[in-house]
Amino acid sequence: MSSMRLHATGLVDPEEAWDRYLHPARWSDWSPQIRGVDTEFVRIDPGVTGRVLGPLGFSAPFVVDAVDDAAREWLWSVDIGIGTLQLMHWVRPGPERGTTTGLTVSGPLPLVVGYVPLAAAALQRLVRP
Repeated sequence: MSSMRLHATGLVDPEEAWDRYLHPARWSDWSPQIRGVDTEFVRIDPGVTGRVLGPLGFSAPFVVDAVDDAAREWLWSVDIGIGTLQLMHWVRPGPERGTTTGLTVSGPLPLVVGYVPLAAAALQRLVRP
């Protein structure tokens, strides 16, 4: 298994960035690779399941593995079919103001390398007002 870490800093308030993570219905607002989310849950919590809907009819099942509201961290697993990605997200106040958010992507090397550019774009959008 391989891992890569990335982060982004922007002017959005940390509470807003965290809220954008907490509600799957908001994921497509900031994540360009997600066209929608099919889940019966309004908020992420451990055990929440669903499908992320991507471009060209692609979809992938996911499960939320852990959520720590106090630390503003969460972990989820997405089954891409040829392997599973684990995505550990976190949100912190930025160095001067705003938010710094980060992600550790873990899984088979080709999936990690292929996903990182998409994730980097999504993180940049997550921290924009």
